[in-house]
Amino acid sequence: MTSALVRIERHGDAGHVAELVLDRPEAMNAVSTAMAHALGRATRELADDTTVRAVVVTSTHPKAFCVGADLKERNSFTDEDLRAQRPLARAAYRGVLDLPVPVVAAVDGYALGGGFEIALSCDLVVCGEGAVVGLPEVSVGVIPGGGGTQLLTRRIGWSRSARMIFTAERFSAAEACALGAVDEVVPTGTARDRALELATTIAANSPVGVRNAKAAMRRGFDTDLAAGLELEDEHWAATAFSQDRAEGVSAFNEKRRPEWPGR
Repeated sequence: MTSALVRIERHGDAGHVAELVLDRPEAMNAVSTAMAHALGRATRELADDTTVRAVVVTSTHPKAFCVGADLKERNSFTDEDLRAQRPLARAAYRGVLDLPVPVVAAVDGYALGGGFEIALSCDLVVCGEGAVVGLPEVSVGVIPGGGGTQLLTRRIGWSRSARMIFTAERFSAAEACALGAVDEVVPTGTARDRALELATTIAANSPVGVRNAKAAMRRGFDTDLAAGLELEDEHWAATAFSQDRAEGVSAFNEKRRPEWPGR
C-alpha cells in the first residue's frame, strides 16, 4: 500500500515485519481527516493480512512522531464537522490498538496528544533520548479522545496518569520511561532501528502462539483472575493443537530453526 499520508513497508526475506509509516512530514504527522482515513485503511489491511507477524509504527519526520490532531483543520470546523470526523478518528486509533499481532512504536521527537495515543495503542514503545511525549488536550479545551484516558491509566496507574493528563505537561523520554509510560529509551535517531529489531525477534516466534498470547493478554486484562485463566486456557488450546505447536516441538528435538506453518 502506498499513500501520501500513511504507507506500509515490509521487512525481512518473507516480509513478516510490517512497518506502518506515518508520512505527513509537512504537518509533523498531525492527524487530519484524510490522515485518519489513511490510518484506518492501513490498519485494516494489516489486520487482514495473515502473513504479518509484527508491526512497527514509525514516522518520516526526524523531529516528530506525531503531534496529534490537526488543530489548523479543526479551527475551521463547525460542531457538525467535528461530530462527523469523530468516527473516523476513533477508527484510526482503534485500528492500531486492535491489530492482532504485536505492535512496536518507534518514537523520535514529539509524540503529543493523538500522537502519543497512537504510541500508547501499541504494545511496546521505544523512544529516542530526545523524544518528548504528553497529552496536552485539556490545555486546548478537550480531553484525550484517542484512548489516552484509558490506555495511559492501564499502563501506569491512576495518579501518574492524573499528573500527565491534568497538568497537560510534556515529558522527556527519560521521565516518561521512569513513569512507565514508555518502555525503552535509546540514542536519538535509533528508535526505528531498535523497534525493527524487536519486531524481527517477535516475528521469529510462532505466529499462532504470538497472536494467541496477545489475544489472551488483551481479553483477560480487565477480568478477574479466574475468568482470565479460562480465557488463557481457550487460547492455549487454540495454539497447542495447531501445526505450529507440532513444528515447534519437532524443531526443538531436531535442533533446528522452526519453519512455522502459521496455522
